[in-house]
Amino acid sequence: MDRTRRKELTQSYKLALPPMGIYAVRNLASGKMLLDQSTNLTGALNRHLTELKLGSHRNKALMADWRAQGEAGFVFEVLEQIDERPEPDFDYKAEMARLLALWQARVPPGSAASYL
Repeated sequence: MDRTRRKELTQSYKLALPPMGIYAVRNLASGKMLLDQSTNLTGALNRHLTELKLGSHRNKALMADWRAQGEAGFVFEVLEQIDERPEPDFDYKAEMARLLALWQARVPPGSAASYL
């Protein structure tokens, strides 16, 4: 690969938005889910996994289930991803809040199927 092409690819990578949207940490045995939104899905899912592996996750119920069932008992999944939009004034945070509300209507916080 020539230098010019490499420079172009590096620049486009730096300017690209990270994947954003709605994600879940789901308990396979009980079906309980931790639903949330992030402007960096990869980073958010990695953070949850790392905190659970280290035993320092802030959600005590999720942490207790993780200790009881182990990593194999959970799945980390992207539920809905927001694609980059051509409109420069598109409000990604408002769109994520709207999508999170839709997902929370399916799994309301405080319900038996939610870790919140």
